[in-house]
Amino acid sequence: MKLTAYLMAAAAIAAGGALTASAQSAIDAYNMNTSQLRGTARFIAMGGAFTSLGGDISCMTQNPAGLGLYRRSEIGGTFDVSIRSYAATTPTQKNTTHQTKAFFDNLGYVGTANLGGTLRTFTWGVSYNRLAEHDRRFSGYNNPTSGSLSNYIASFTNGVNSGDMLFNDATKYNPYLDSDIDWLSILAYNSYMISNIDSNNDGDKDRLYAGLYQNGTVGDALYTVHERGYTDEYNIDFAGNISDILYWGIGVGIVDMNYRSAVEYSESMSGALIYGGTGNKLTTGNAGFGILNQKQITGTGANLKFGLIVRPVDMLRIGFAIHTPSWMSMSSTGYADTQFNYTPDGTTNTLSNSEYTETYDYNWKMNTPWRFMVGVSAVFGTRAILSLDYERVAYNDTKVKYQNYSSWGDSYVSDDKVNTDTKEYFQASNIVRVGLEYRITPRFSARAGFNYQTSNVRDAAADGYSVISTAGTDPSYTFNKATENICLGLGYRYKGWYIDLTYQHVRHSSTFHAYTPYDQVTDTPSANVVSSLNNIVISTGIRF
Repeated sequence: MKLTAYLMAAAAIAAGGALTASAQSAIDAYNMNTSQLRGTARFIAMGGAFTSLGGDISCMTQNPAGLGLYRRSEIGGTFDVSIRSYAATTPTQKNTTHQTKAFFDNLGYVGTANLGGTLRTFTWGVSYNRLAEHDRRFSGYNNPTSGSLSNYIASFTNGVNSGDMLFNDATKYNPYLDSDIDWLSILAYNSYMISNIDSNNDGDKDRLYAGLYQNGTVGDALYTVHERGYTDEYNIDFAGNISDILYWGIGVGIVDMNYRSAVEYSESMSGALIYGGTGNKLTTGNAGFGILNQKQITGTGANLKFGLIVRPVDMLRIGFAIHTPSWMSMSSTGYADTQFNYTPDGTTNTLSNSEYTETYDYNWKMNTPWRFMVGVSAVFGTRAILSLDYERVAYNDTKVKYQNYSSWGDSYVSDDKVNTDTKEYFQASNIVRVGLEYRITPRFSARAGFNYQTSNVRDAAADGYSVISTAGTDPSYTFNKATENICLGLGYRYKGWYIDLTYQHVRHSSTFHAYTPYDQVTDTPSANVVSSLNNIVISTGIRF
């Protein structure tokens, strides 16, 4: 079957290092660090450009100094309905998935004490805020493919003793629990996705493996991705007003994260290199397999926020804010299972079955990036406001630690590989926010906003020039591109009561990869995914 070329390629890949999955990965940390424009309807309508503006419950998630501009107390909440579509485009087709979701985004209370001295007011606030939604669902189809997930797994399984990947009922040996072999290798070997190769053609099997795809194989790939989850923050903030010129604020954020994903991936092939059964011989035939990965990541942690707003003249405000990392305690759990069938050419003898892994469960630590923001706003009498913000988030500075069970007290130590991967894959992201409000009448206001965030993925990783390591048994990943928000809103005030309505359009592009382009030759199954969200946001509350 002319395996020489394949063996040379496999040896070259193996020489570059095994691409095994670790307990946690830069991809997992990345998935938990998304930044989205969420908050009250007024905040969203003006693109979130409130670093210097203040006077809104959402300031507690952005610049706590904004509470210093309150003159009265307030209680309010926010609800939104999101109509979504996810379009996954491959070279051969486009699949679109639709979804409608409803969320309770925000609830807050602001209390204000008017002091009358140099410290004009002292303000405190508590709030619940949904910072991010991780919901996304799409599917794609690649036909034909130029390789197979099985070949990728074979490339990093080379060197492993095949006997160590088999269960032994007599000795109660479980390769998932009793060895340090990559779980994806064990699952693939027991599902006949990879097979031993006789590299010297002398009947002696060694520790080299072949995947299903070879010269002459014709195959396709189908995948479905369903992500769910959220990032919530509970805020306690304090702020003050010094002589109506300087406003200061400090806040504590308690963060709660929950991310779940189900990724189904399948391939079907003709002319594949498959297990022939008798004598452990390899032969050609039809192959089909599917793998389902279920994963959940949860975390809790805390951060600090510091902010200042300066008003040198009545019409001008300048704001600054710094957010420390969120110091997170994380937990990951998941498993994978397969369905497979193989039929040698010229026969009807089909080998079919299913396999599944154990459930993995491990703890880790994560420090999210620092966030720095600056803003300037102009207030034109009682009729108009124009506000502009800039924010920088250094995603490549995310830090991860793993639990070292061999040390005293199960301490956490720096995961140098994951942290190196983070710097290789990711970069800082820049966020620009612009907001405009115009008071049509004393009671009605119109608003518009724009929010743009650059990609936080380095070009080499996004374009397939970097080998991407993932965690657990899921080799897939999605890299985000730029995100833009276009927002329009209306507001109504009657005495102390208000109601705000905002339309928000979010366009978010990304690229899905079924597994990493590991050898710089094989084009792995991928899709360009465009998420289009149309949100209707309603906030109401009362000032007293």
